[in-house]
Amino acid sequence: MAHNAALYLGLISGTSADGIDVALASFDPVPRLHAALTHPYPEDLRRRILDLAQGDARIALDELGALDVEIARSFADAANALLRREGIDAKKITALGSHGQTVRHRPQQTPPYTMQLGDPSVIAEIAGIATVADFRRRDLAAGGQGAPLAPAFHAAMLPRDGVARVVLNLGGIANITILDGKPLRGFDTGPASCLLDAWMQEQLGEPFDRDGAFAARGTTDETLLVRLLGDPYFAAAPPKSTGREVFHLGWLHTHLQDMRTTPADVQATLVALTARSIADAVRAHAPSAREVLACGGGVHNPVLLRALSSALAPAALASTATRGIDPDYVEAMAFAWLARERLSRRAIDDICTVTGARGPRVLGGIYFGG
Repeated sequence: MAHNAALYLGLISGTSADGIDVALASFDPVPRLHAALTHPYPEDLRRRILDLAQGDARIALDELGALDVEIARSFADAANALLRREGIDAKKITALGSHGQTVRHRPQQTPPYTMQLGDPSVIAEIAGIATVADFRRRDLAAGGQGAPLAPAFHAAMLPRDGVARVVLNLGGIANITILDGKPLRGFDTGPASCLLDAWMQEQLGEPFDRDGAFAARGTTDETLLVRLLGDPYFAAAPPKSTGREVFHLGWLHTHLQDMRTTPADVQATLVALTARSIADAVRAHAPSAREVLACGGGVHNPVLLRALSSALAPAALASTATRGIDPDYVEAMAFAWLARERLSRRAIDDICTVTGARGPRVLGGIYFGG
């Protein structure tokens, strides 16, 4: 481990709610991932999170309050699990950055809002570490989308070597960061794994499509693909961000009405939707990009990666692992880095060109450990 380097923890659970990613990182002189793990939610808690995140689901206020605390306890347990495994005392950690669990993201609503659960006071109390959280709402208050925030870290972690590139995060929702020498840009392109996972759960009772095997059994239904790509979100100009509020099973079923498409063909078409929407976004907004560096859980789906590689050509698709950055923990590292920036009272200078905020803002609130 780097000598005297300040250590930070970053924690995030994305739109798939498939577990809490924890990264132990330092950033001086360069970003470095020292250890990481993915800590599963208790199954009942994961189911309740997914039920709440689907479309216009309703919830009792008492249940919302309970979820806030239960998610926080799981986040703290995840942090403690990594520290125990690595034999590191919590006192050695400068701060913990918690993204929390997004259950609603409505930047276009009047008034706009975003909601991440996981009470940071509970995390700070259980983990005994200064906790930085609630990163998104200050950006939203300043007129921004509040998302995506990782592009600022992507810009910091990659060398400025004159090569135009895109960083592609394949989480539940896909987002891109454009690094081409111009002001930093980035946005959510649409669904990545969220619809693929939801369709698998509904059709086969499986949480995800292991190795893309179910999609590989089907073929793309071009009529359905055109219907799906007709959603106004894809044509909307950035800044923009989205989530399960838009892209959920109800949305998919609406487009499947009067169609006789087999379940495997639907899965194959959802793969094509992810690949096409990402490639269209890259061509429209990063036409000079020579390479696309992918991270996030979607990098483990070879069928999706083949579709992406074909759709993105001639730009080359590679994993962030080729740059020495574990693709599974880039986003968790980003929130460790954001915690560091908050403790230093640094505004995230270039994120406003991503989110559309009125200017740079210091993001996150600090909750000191016990």
